[in-house]
Amino acid sequence: MDHTRWTGASLALVSSALFGISTPLAKRLLGEIEPQMLAGLLYLGSGLGLLAFILMGRAAGRKVVETPLRRADLPWLAAAVLTGGVAGPLLLMIGLSTTPAASSALLLNLEGLATMVIAWLIFRENAGPRILLGAAAILAGAVVLSWQGGALKFGVGAFAIAAACLAWGVDNNVTRKISGADPMQITTIKGLVAGTVNLGLALALGAKFPSLLTTLAAGVVGLIGYGVSLVLFVLALRHVGAARTGAYFSAAPFIGATASLLLLTESPTLQLAAAALLMGLGVYLHLTERHEHMHTHEPLEHEHVHTHDAHHQHTHGANDPPGEPHSHQHRHAPLIHSHAHFPDLHHGHGHDRR
Repeated sequence: MDHTRWTGASLALVSSALFGISTPLAKRLLGEIEPQMLAGLLYLGSGLGLLAFILMGRAAGRKVVETPLRRADLPWLAAAVLTGGVAGPLLLMIGLSTTPAASSALLLNLEGLATMVIAWLIFRENAGPRILLGAAAILAGAVVLSWQGGALKFGVGAFAIAAACLAWGVDNNVTRKISGADPMQITTIKGLVAGTVNLGLALALGAKFPSLLTTLAAGVVGLIGYGVSLVLFVLALRHVGAARTGAYFSAAPFIGATASLLLLTESPTLQLAAAALLMGLGVYLHLTERHEHMHTHEPLEHEHVHTHDAHHQHTHGANDPPGEPHSHQHRHAPLIHSHAHFPDLHHGHGHDRR
C-alpha cells in the first residue's frame, strides 16, 4: 500500500504544482483579458486541448485502457460540472468584483477545507489524528502565505467567494465518485462545458475577445493548469480519496508564490519560508501515515482500470481484454483481511463505493 500512498501523493502534488504555476501566468493575462472571459478561455483551452489529444490518439490507433464514462456516472459528472465548472467560477467572479485582494486570497483557502470536511463528514473517509494534524499544517501554511495584514472583511462578495469554495469542495468529492472512469474524458467534458458557459456569460456582459496571440496564450495556460492538472487530480482521487488529495492540492498557493519569484521577479519573504515549513510538515505527516485494521469487502461489481493484485482475483470472460493493466466489468467476491490502506476505489468501508 506504500505504492498507493506515494502514487496518490505524487499525482496530487504535481497537479497542485501545475495549477500553482498557472496562477501567476493567468495573473499576467488579466491585464489584457476581462476576468470572466479569462475563465472561459482557460477552461476551453483545457477542454479543446485534451479533446485534440484524445482524437490524435484515436487516429494513431493508441490503445485506451481506461474505463469510459457509463450512464450511471452521468449524474455525478453533471453535479461536478455544475458545481465546479459553472457555479464555482461564477460565484468567484461575483466575489472578486467587490472583495479586496487580501481577503479574497485568504478566503480561497476554504476550498481545501471544504473538500476535507465534506469527505470526512458526508462521504465518511477515514482520518486519524496524523491526517488531521497534517491537513491543518498544510492549510495553515496556505493561510500564512495569503495573509497580507489588516482585518478580514466580510460582505456579499466574501460570502460569494466562500460559496465558490464550497462548490469546488462538492465538485472534488463528487468527482471522487467517478474517479474510476477515464480522467481524460471527465476533464475534457468539464472543460468544454465550463468554458462555453463562462465565455457565454462574459460575452453577454459585454466582454470582448483579446488578440489572437493572447487568446492562444490563455488556452495553453488553461490546458496545463486546468486540463493536465485536473487529469492528475482525478487520478490522485482514485488512489487516496478526496480529503488527502484536497490537502495536497492546498499547496498550490505556495507553488504559485514560488513560481512568481521567477516569473514575476518577486522577492522571497519570511511568509514564504514559514509556509514552506508548515506545508512540508503537513505533507510529511501524510506520507508517514499508516492506517491498518481488519476490514470486510462486501461483494462489489464495478469497472475501472486494474491489475491482478490482492483485490483483483477474478476470472476473465472470453471478451475481456488481455494484458495488464486493463479495464472491464468485474465482480469482487467477499473478502476479509488486514493491511495498510487508504480511501481508494476499494476501501470505502461501505460508505464510498462507486
